[in-house]
Amino acid sequence: MIPIQVESAWKGTSDCRDCGIRDMVLFADLNEEDFSLIHAPIDDLRYVTGSLLYSEGDKALGVMTVRAGMVKLVRNTSDGRQRIVRVLRPGDVAGLEALATAHYDCDAIALSEVSVCRIPLEVMHTLSAHSPRLHRRLMQKWQSALKSADDWLADLNFGSAKQRVARFILKMRHAQDPQLISLFSREDMGAMLDLKLETVSREVSFFVREGVLSPLDKQGRLYQLVQASALENL
Repeated sequence: MIPIQVESAWKGTSDCRDCGIRDMVLFADLNEEDFSLIHAPIDDLRYVTGSLLYSEGDKALGVMTVRAGMVKLVRNTSDGRQRIVRVLRPGDVAGLEALATAHYDCDAIALSEVSVCRIPLEVMHTLSAHSPRLHRRLMQKWQSALKSADDWLADLNFGSAKQRVARFILKMRHAQDPQLISLFSREDMGAMLDLKLETVSREVSFFVREGVLSPLDKQGRLYQLVQASALENL
């Protein structure tokens, strides 16, 4: 396992108040009274690409809000295969299921350099019980997670290989710049789309040759989306 760098363990709540993406995360709606309920430290953790945030079946230490980077959630099937069930990006929450089961139901692996806030379960339970604002926020996040999982299954696991890759590319547009696309290893993409690595590589190369995508790096991870309609109309 690649080692984790623990940047700090917050003993107060000033960092939560001043969080740069606070409007996207669980604590967006908390007021001063809510913050006074936080007594356990909230860990600010950083993970390098490929490292494990937690494993399927692990006893949960807390839920994690993604502040930067991308995280893949992986399930191990009964026949020994791995299926990527969802990709988390800034503002998403990993491990929400732990609030009900106290265990994680999948592997969470960093797809890029990742920064997360790990909020202890006891803090989440206390705030959920005493703060209607956080309870509403949790329900919104939970509903969003379920919808994202359903959309992922519906959009990326049906249709031809070309259609699956096209839909995946559209999902990987940057929120700030929809013409910027971040992809990752073709092996990971194949696991997400239930396609062979070679098939994914062939389809991405096709879109580059057709002028739909323009590579922006030598690693094949960053692209400019030139013709979104060509993907949307497949």
